[in-house]
Amino acid sequence: MKLVLRYPLVTGTVLALAAVVLLLVSGQPAIAQLAASGYALAVAAYLSVGMIRRLRSGHWGIDILAVTAIVSTVLVGEFIASMIIVLMLAGGTALEDFAAGRAKGELSALLARVPQTAHRERNGTANSSTAENGAHEDVAATDVRVGDILLVKPGEVVPLDGVLLSDAGTFDESSLTGESMPVERTAGEGIMSGSVNGEAAVRMRVTAVMEDSQYSRIVALVKEASESRAPMVRLADRYAIPFTAFAYALGAIAWIVSGSPTRFAEVLVVATPCPLLIAAPVAFLGGMSQAAKSGIIVKYAGVLEQLGKVRTAAFDKTGTLTYGRPSLVAVVTADSMGQDELLRIAGSAEQYSSHVLAASVMEAATARDLRFETASEALEHATHGVRAVFDGREVVVGKPSFVAEYAPGVVETDLHSGQLAIYVGVAGVYVGALVMSDPLRAEARRTLAELSALGVTETVMLTGDALATARHIAAEVGLTDVRAECLPPDKVEAVKSLKRRPVMMVGDGVNDAPVLAVADVGIAMGARGSTAAGESADVVIILDDLSRAAHAVRVGQRTVRVAMESIWIGIVLSVGLMVAAAAGYVPAIAGALSQELVDLATILNALRALSPGRKTTPPAGQAEPSTSAITRTVLR
Repeated sequence: MKLVLRYPLVTGTVLALAAVVLLLVSGQPAIAQLAASGYALAVAAYLSVGMIRRLRSGHWGIDILAVTAIVSTVLVGEFIASMIIVLMLAGGTALEDFAAGRAKGELSALLARVPQTAHRERNGTANSSTAENGAHEDVAATDVRVGDILLVKPGEVVPLDGVLLSDAGTFDESSLTGESMPVERTAGEGIMSGSVNGEAAVRMRVTAVMEDSQYSRIVALVKEASESRAPMVRLADRYAIPFTAFAYALGAIAWIVSGSPTRFAEVLVVATPCPLLIAAPVAFLGGMSQAAKSGIIVKYAGVLEQLGKVRTAAFDKTGTLTYGRPSLVAVVTADSMGQDELLRIAGSAEQYSSHVLAASVMEAATARDLRFETASEALEHATHGVRAVFDGREVVVGKPSFVAEYAPGVVETDLHSGQLAIYVGVAGVYVGALVMSDPLRAEARRTLAELSALGVTETVMLTGDALATARHIAAEVGLTDVRAECLPPDKVEAVKSLKRRPVMMVGDGVNDAPVLAVADVGIAMGARGSTAAGESADVVIILDDLSRAAHAVRVGQRTVRVAMESIWIGIVLSVGLMVAAAAGYVPAIAGALSQELVDLATILNALRALSPGRKTTPPAGQAEPSTSAITRTVLR
């Protein structure tokens, strides 16, 4: 019944066709022809309304051929063929929906598995090893708060982000990361919402409410993506005028040569453009599903077309090319202030900074049990540092040039390759520096090599860091250009100035949001990146893996290639049938039925976008370096 209501034109056409057949069998051909012709012309009139609206808005579509085919077959008396054409058009919509549902399988699976309830412990505490019998209550996942203790039963979906309290647990994260093997977590480790618990019940403490949990963010992105349409979905319209003109010209020639108007109708029957209209949307949905399976959420279907044409890639540094988890290497003092006091005052000021290095300074201070002061005044200067006032004392922390403005006499610290010094001034006096280090991502060099193999030959680093250190990292990973000491507006202008387009920008921080928005394709590292970056980006990588940026380009290229192949398969098969029909070898009824085979061939080819395809091999000499060869680097 649902199918009947969802596809009324299919149902109506099947019933009408059955009635016409019964009339023919009962010996009433005239009534059968009248009924079939009337029904077919009514459908043609209905289709004409939409066609005229599109023509008035300036969109020339090839559905004009379908209307002409129906009318011409009625006029020459091929009423059965006209009914088959109507059925083919109606069935094409159902076939497209079926193929689209198959293509959106991965996206639909994510949406269908949204946790609705959670088993919350009554008065549960993280220190208790188990809960008393009956101490759980089933509540809506949206009612769970940070700090609540939940029980996740075997085989259940983890409802919210949290920390594992049980000694150990096994979780299936395949729907989130694409990793087919279950992963093991131990007490104290984080577990992601959306992962599936293994064979044993586990306890967890919630660290994020429903709307802030990783899975909810993914679902929101997927829902937005699944409802989008690609510019290439109507790609067949680019061929509308030449295809339509060719069909009419060939039909007219066949009519003139044969002397029969039936030949004109037979040509137009096989020119009906269903496969051209179906191929692109199915391929793009398949590409989006394949990307989602790999932990890459493409927000809009049109982004895949842009990804497939990317020629320049730009990268942020901290958290993108590096892991973004800097650690303190040394504390260098410049006066009588002790190391712990210098670290404590620097950490107190860094409380008011959003930069990733600020968090590392605070963590280092906390690890030494140093207590922070509360500032009466604080101001962060983006990419430069932070200035704060504590009990009348002015503290500045950041780059040497910035600190020197408030505390003259800054002496730059000698650094080893890849290190960075954060300088500190107190009450107008330079007091020392903190030396930090951050490892380069193990997959960074391999990612650049894969992008090069995919045709992305220009790669740029856009960073607020010093030029010398930026060049060092660029040499390590194989970047072709470096733009250093950039403020957020500078990054925006840099991307706009790049000549080889489209340009892909990869970043993860709050400061990257403007440049991600202005790039042709913005990719946010969403595993630990900022919400602002994720909202501004066109693509969100939900794994902490830079190589997914190259994989996103690969998926885009394959999707566009499959869509184009499918469209040309439809064109070639249709043109072949048209030529055969013009020569008189394809009767109208046979031509109408053959178009269903063309539809099927086109859709089956378009569904190839669901597969990952053959992976591009990096050029010789650009294989990923061993871990021991990776230099530990950091930039502010």
